[in-house]
Amino acid sequence: MRRLGGTRSGEIRLTRLLRNPAVTPGEMAATAASRTASRCAGRHVLAIQDTTVVQSQGGGGLHLHATLAVDALDGVILGLVDGRFLSRTGGLRDSRRARAIEDKESHRWLQAADRAAAVCAAAACVTVIADREGDIYEAFARRPAAAELLVRAAQDRSLEDSGRLFAALDRLAPAARARLDLPAGPGRRARTAELAVRFMPARLRRPRNGAARETVPEIEVHVVDLRELDPPSGVAPVHWRLLTTHRVADAAAALAIADLYRRRWAIEQLFRTLKTQGFDVEALRIEDERPRCNLVMAALVAAVSVQQLVHARDGKADATGRLRPVTDAFEAKDAPLLEAYCAKLQGRTARQKNPHPKGSLAYAAWVCARLGGWTGYYGKPGPVVMLQGWLEIQAAKRALSAIANYRHV
Repeated sequence: MRRLGGTRSGEIRLTRLLRNPAVTPGEMAATAASRTASRCAGRHVLAIQDTTVVQSQGGGGLHLHATLAVDALDGVILGLVDGRFLSRTGGLRDSRRARAIEDKESHRWLQAADRAAAVCAAAACVTVIADREGDIYEAFARRPAAAELLVRAAQDRSLEDSGRLFAALDRLAPAARARLDLPAGPGRRARTAELAVRFMPARLRRPRNGAARETVPEIEVHVVDLRELDPPSGVAPVHWRLLTTHRVADAAAALAIADLYRRRWAIEQLFRTLKTQGFDVEALRIEDERPRCNLVMAALVAAVSVQQLVHARDGKADATGRLRPVTDAFEAKDAPLLEAYCAKLQGRTARQKNPHPKGSLAYAAWVCARLGGWTGYYGKPGPVVMLQGWLEIQAAKRALSAIANYRHV
């Protein structure tokens, strides 16, 4: 709080803001989503959702469920779609089958899909992506008409012919072999994996137990199975079983589905920036839940901006052939400040000059990276460096605002 406030008076103002009853995480998320909506028009948008721990308390604690919009073609981060908190206390597992989906924590996966369909309504296509925790029958049975689903299977579900899903996939002969670039993960280096590709349509039987067994229909999906053939020594082989409402007619379509799922890594990177490799929200010592949630949601919105800067650092054009504008992560009125910093930071050599055009997000990313300590010579600036530079810009904006107010007085 002291670091964000800058001064004692700034700390007090920030504390009052976070405790103001009119300030809510929902309003922050909705404001961010309204900006995201305008960037989705005409695109195939991936609405990637996942849950992360904010504050652990034994088997429960405070969790954050976020949905991130990403362009399916080039991986450009379009912005935040949704963010909501849930407090886990435990003790309800034994009664989960008797409760309606609306009374379960897992309802958040359905709510996020509905929200994605609404926020990204101008998109050419919306594909909602989730990891294994999102493998919920009702998510498919009640999916929004304007969205497709892509979920990594966790449940070995019953099929219409009384067989089981995983056994049916095991009986299939590989339809093709392919190579897929896999991003780095916790304890795993980035690598290119050779995969055996299988796929099939499947009609899933409704659950035998649970409150929804009489009300939800049986569902038809396409299943893509990818298994790594020769993993590096000591590394667990990749095995993805992917359920999707997209039609998969051949091996090329199956690989396209795998490539979409691979982009789920964007939300993992976002959470790393929000937590240990950036804002470190798990270390917050705010006891009251409401101001803590407000601060975490504000950090989430900022972490999206940092990830947008990281993605833009190389100056690659997006699927439309253009560079992303600076307004993805900054306000238009910030442009003169960014240009002033750029003039100060540029050196004499070519590698110490900003190679990107003014007004582009890549231009702003270069400035933030240099402010964060990147020299321009070694490696690429990551989220920690980009965050430090972004914070410097925010501090300068606060200083300029204070000077302007003082002159006005």
